[in-house]
Amino acid sequence: MNVILHLGLGSFHRAHLAVYLHELQQTGDSSWSLAGGNTRPDMADTLAALAAQGGAYTLETISPAGEHRYTRITSIRRVIPYTPDLAGLIAQGASADTKIISFTVTEAGYYLDARNRLDLDTFADLRADLDAARAGQPGSTIYGALTAILRARRASGAGPVTLLNCDNLRHNGERSRGGLLQFIELVGDRDLLDWVKANTASPNAMVDRITPRPTPDVRERVLAATGVDDPAALMGESFIQWVIEDNFIAGRPAWERVGVEMVQSVDAYEEAKIRLLNATHSCIAWAGTLVGTLYIHEGTHDPVIRRFAYDYVTDDVIPVLDTPEHPCPLNLPKYRDVVLERFGNPAIRDTNQRVAMDGFSKIPGFIAPTFRQRLARGETIDSVAMLPALFLAYLQRWHAGQIPYTYQDQAMDPALAHAICEAADPVAAFCADRPLWGELAGDTRLVEAVRRASARVAQFVATHRAAG
Repeated sequence: MNVILHLGLGSFHRAHLAVYLHELQQTGDSSWSLAGGNTRPDMADTLAALAAQGGAYTLETISPAGEHRYTRITSIRRVIPYTPDLAGLIAQGASADTKIISFTVTEAGYYLDARNRLDLDTFADLRADLDAARAGQPGSTIYGALTAILRARRASGAGPVTLLNCDNLRHNGERSRGGLLQFIELVGDRDLLDWVKANTASPNAMVDRITPRPTPDVRERVLAATGVDDPAALMGESFIQWVIEDNFIAGRPAWERVGVEMVQSVDAYEEAKIRLLNATHSCIAWAGTLVGTLYIHEGTHDPVIRRFAYDYVTDDVIPVLDTPEHPCPLNLPKYRDVVLERFGNPAIRDTNQRVAMDGFSKIPGFIAPTFRQRLARGETIDSVAMLPALFLAYLQRWHAGQIPYTYQDQAMDPALAHAICEAADPVAAFCADRPLWGELAGDTRLVEAVRRASARVAQFVATHRAAG
């Protein structure tokens, strides 16, 4: 049997790739299975529960209309326990049965700056992994883990393998591959670098399914509905999508039989998802937090927040993604409306905390490209400017210790973030940050648009307080 080794057995993987493979197996195609584990000592209880259940777990999906469905997912056939030396993952990755190594990290987990270079100055764990790799040891970052696995695979003669990214990183296959090759070059392992270039493929892919962190009530509903007490149960929305560049070096499952779109290029799908869905998601999370909501659906049903999101997409994103010169294969107005319907699903109970995280990677990755395109065309940026203005107001709340939850941001330098908030002109300081804005940093048009948007944000928050 062919094996996909997945790094990162979190909720998204178990509600996405594992589901598609399960559905393919249900058609009678049992030629592929999943093995997986984590490169860090997290989710220990979930991994232990999965191991005790032979990799099986229950997925609850909920539609915007409130329809609940329960599916026992059985595609994960081997759960690899975490050990600091990653021995189990390395052994599986070095096996000739493993034809695909897939991974789910997060945008910030690739440590790439605006020029797609590894940001060694900011990230101590990345520097530590480089030192470990030079000493022949594995590490906990995606690059440290993959380097150890691919070294062992090359030594075992197991043959080519596809590296499949399942994250929201724009051009995720190309960029994660670029980061990996830079890492191996910095390690100084020339032989491995040449082998990886010749014996791996890294298809770009677009993934989509809202999957909140599981809460105890998910387990309770699963028990009530199915009679199975499942500590590894999780919940996601009914919507699911996967678009993959058909660029595999050692074979792949026949995913197209179960709804995966195998295409020559994912660019249009990726841009639509990142800008219409991911950026809008963050907009609602930041705005909702500012007015005291906890969940995404609450913010989506707030008419002012919904208008922020709607105008951002309609005024500034759709005109640059669907042009006479480059028509988009998607119906973007319909996609926008479906996204807002999904975000408004009250049963999902997706938290602002989960969605608001990693703003320092989302601004350059999800939002700044729209600024650049609009300005290059000589067009206004007032609607898109609301998003960084909301994030800056959110950041100022964080600076003041007034966020009602822990804010997580791998790409943030806390000292720099505090300095922005303490500046005499926080808007100017925020807009001058080059890692956030690249060549637009300090641009007068950017500064003035964010300043106008910040005034709107302040009025929005004051109005909510007065009404509350």
